[in-house]
Amino acid sequence: MQSKLKTHIKNIELFFKGSNFYRGVVVTIAIVLPLAVLFSINLFEYAPAIALGSFLNAPSDIPGSLRRKTNGILISIGLTMLISFIIFLTKPVFILLLVAIAILGFCSSLISAFGSRASLISFSGLLAIVLGLAVDKPDLKSIVIHVGLLGVGGLWYLFISLLSNKIFPRKDDDQLLSDTLKLTGDYLKLRAKLLTKPNKRGKLSEKALVIQTEISEKHETLRELLLEGRKRSGRSYSNERRLLIFISLIDIFELAVANTLDYSKIDALFGQNKDHLIPFKKMNKELGNHLIALSDLLIKKADLPDRQILTTIFDKTEQAILEYVDQITLPKAREGAITLRNLQTYQKQLLREVRAIRRVLNRVKNNSKVTLKTQESKQFLTSQDYRFNILLQHFSLKSPMLRHALRLAFAIVFGFLLGSILDLKNAYWIVLTIIVIMRPNYGLTKERSKNRIIGTIIGAIIATLIILVTKNMILYMVLAVVSLTFAFSLIQQSYKVGAAFITIHIVFVYALIEPNAFAVIQYRVIDTIIGATIAVLANYILFPSWEYKNLDDVISNVISSNKNYLKATKNLYHDKVTNNLEYKVSRKEAFLAMSNLNAAFQRLTQDPKSKQKESVLIYDIVTLNHTILSAIASIGTYILNHKTTMASEEFDTIIEGITASLKHSASILDNNKISIFSEEKEIHQAHNTLKKNYENLSQKRDIDIKAGQTQIDKKTLLNLQEAHLISNQLFWLKSLSANLSKATSKYKSVFN
Repeated sequence: MQSKLKTHIKNIELFFKGSNFYRGVVVTIAIVLPLAVLFSINLFEYAPAIALGSFLNAPSDIPGSLRRKTNGILISIGLTMLISFIIFLTKPVFILLLVAIAILGFCSSLISAFGSRASLISFSGLLAIVLGLAVDKPDLKSIVIHVGLLGVGGLWYLFISLLSNKIFPRKDDDQLLSDTLKLTGDYLKLRAKLLTKPNKRGKLSEKALVIQTEISEKHETLRELLLEGRKRSGRSYSNERRLLIFISLIDIFELAVANTLDYSKIDALFGQNKDHLIPFKKMNKELGNHLIALSDLLIKKADLPDRQILTTIFDKTEQAILEYVDQITLPKAREGAITLRNLQTYQKQLLREVRAIRRVLNRVKNNSKVTLKTQESKQFLTSQDYRFNILLQHFSLKSPMLRHALRLAFAIVFGFLLGSILDLKNAYWIVLTIIVIMRPNYGLTKERSKNRIIGTIIGAIIATLIILVTKNMILYMVLAVVSLTFAFSLIQQSYKVGAAFITIHIVFVYALIEPNAFAVIQYRVIDTIIGATIAVLANYILFPSWEYKNLDDVISNVISSNKNYLKATKNLYHDKVTNNLEYKVSRKEAFLAMSNLNAAFQRLTQDPKSKQKESVLIYDIVTLNHTILSAIASIGTYILNHKTTMASEEFDTIIEGITASLKHSASILDNNKISIFSEEKEIHQAHNTLKKNYENLSQKRDIDIKAGQTQIDKKTLLNLQEAHLISNQLFWLKSLSANLSKATSKYKSVFN
């Protein structure tokens, strides 16, 4: 009970010290301060428009480089001013207003094609439509003044945002690093469960894919923040520390993915008696807990966790290997012993990276310098194409983005029209609910609708109870400000809770203006339910975009990225120094592509059951690609972290065969089927040669054991490990690539 209480207290402290709450405070200050200052100098009539301008342009203020953040807010200001002006001009003529809403809604939504920041600028544009409907301006002069003040409010918000960034310049960096550390810790703990829980591996593997996607997304944002920041402000000690942590996190993630075990082989080797695996499971779990504990240190001051626990558990893994060899005896125990030894080597590498993060957080001065050059760092950044032809590429009904834009335009026009016909007090609330809830895919829209309705009802109940207890206007004012802060702080973490605080804020703002606050609560709930219903139905009926129809390019991209990653790994084996950068860039692209496929599959599972066509086959393709990525990463990490022998001709022959198979699979999806020209006989001979090399090493070791040399020297051990890993992973990759070729052929035949 006490431990749970301590955890809750720690989480509350982390929330108040984190960047999400800080951003909520910044937005609240930007909105409330103009109201307070202008009220005190008797110019309050200008205050609401300035506050609305701040509110409208806050969404695009997300973590990223300072240049992109500033440009994003400036573009948002221009867009919201233009949209507000058009809405005000067309308001007197209802038909003209509906046309304007439809066109502006469509165009604003289509801006999302330019990426995540653009999607939030798009959201600001849609919000401008709603706020334009909410405000009445009788003549052109008042319209021009109001729109101008919206622009002033946007510039005011930009100033506050830049000032807050100056005060705490690394708040976003630390929060993202903390979140990534925690996610990586959760991932390692999940991998620990996979080791000894065969009955739960299906669900645990699906959960692992979700976490992998989240980690990859965090890595992409951190690359922009840290590498762009380093390029802009130079190599400060603070920047270097964060970059060192990030590099260790990437290495940990690659190590974890690379060591995705063949669990059927684990079960065959160790059977039901998995006692020898328990220390390895505990080690993974403790490494995960250690990363989670370290994640807290980036947000709040605390002592470093005890490192002795890690050392003690790691020592037990060595004991487990020795006990396994004693129990099974050599040479029968060799396969299992090498498997355990490889697992131990992987955990030793994880331990090394965790200790590196500890040293950075402990501010040890002799950390290795980051030697990444500016030109090299650019290759790790994913550039967003902002050319106009990106929009033109989406002008096809095959484009999910165009379908979403059309769907949203129809939905907001219908919602506003329905509210006007029913003569609802605030018909624009229906439009607001639609634009906030509606997403390109049905599953997410349905989930957000549910959370929005539940959050609104919870907020309405809380507000009602407070209004019944007291009529204190000062309390209402305080609650309106506080609830606004929490709404902005929590909306990304928990949409349901954020919606509750938004409702509380709106109710108390209206309670300060109108005496009948209960009517506001009633209309708020009704309009939310109507808007949510329209959003869900529109996603299902109007230009539906089911995920199974959009997977060809995503799967093809993963296969091509894995092919390039495999080729880079082959080059790395030949020359580690020359090909190191090529390998790491290819690795990044492969991991990102896999993350996109994982996300696409998650969206597929959120679609209605009737629209989840061939979900089992698609899941097989996802897992095959993930396993191929893991096998390539396994070879790559071994080459990077060990002194290896020269790459053999047999290695190159098998790699070429696997590459050809992957190329064939991608060509099937691209409707450009090519034949595989690799010689199966040569590949088979090459694999037999590698296998024989390993058997020769094993036989030599058996002779040494019979001669009484039970202690294995380091060189022999490393040669055995290398031969075992390379031979097994190549054979596994060959089998996986063949299975993928069959799966993609079946997939294409089903969906053609």
